[in-house]
Amino acid sequence: MHVRVDPHSLVPPSQQLVAAVLDAIANGELQPGDKLPAVRALAEQALVNPNTVGKAWRELEHLGVTEGRNGAGVFVTPGAVDVAKAVRLAETLAAVRIAVQQALRAGHDLALLHEVVDTATAAREANESGIGAGRTGEKP
Repeated sequence: MHVRVDPHSLVPPSQQLVAAVLDAIANGELQPGDKLPAVRALAEQALVNPNTVGKAWRELEHLGVTEGRNGAGVFVTPGAVDVAKAVRLAETLAAVRIAVQQALRAGHDLALLHEVVDTATAAREANESGIGAGRTGEKP
């Protein structure tokens, strides 16, 4: 799992880490039983303080998607996929609703917003079907 933290984002680094782990669980990159990276290793990779990673790991445990095992590390729980998908769905739908409201207030045409959604959907479907993938036919 490779995680990047955007230091210019308004979202705190610990919350960016939480979102990245939830996304990795929701999309199947992390499976129940998988071990998360060690705090210091991830802090070094993401260029954040180890306390920031620790805060994110505590939040993930509070959500029920991870559990710490004394001396062994932090692992994805059996029910993590459902929780991760539900949390990320709620967060992303809220963000989309806000963006749509802002676009409509700014006078953007509803048809244009539909076109944006249709374009994003078509791109996702093309990506999932392997269109535009490398010579081996693997997904990008």
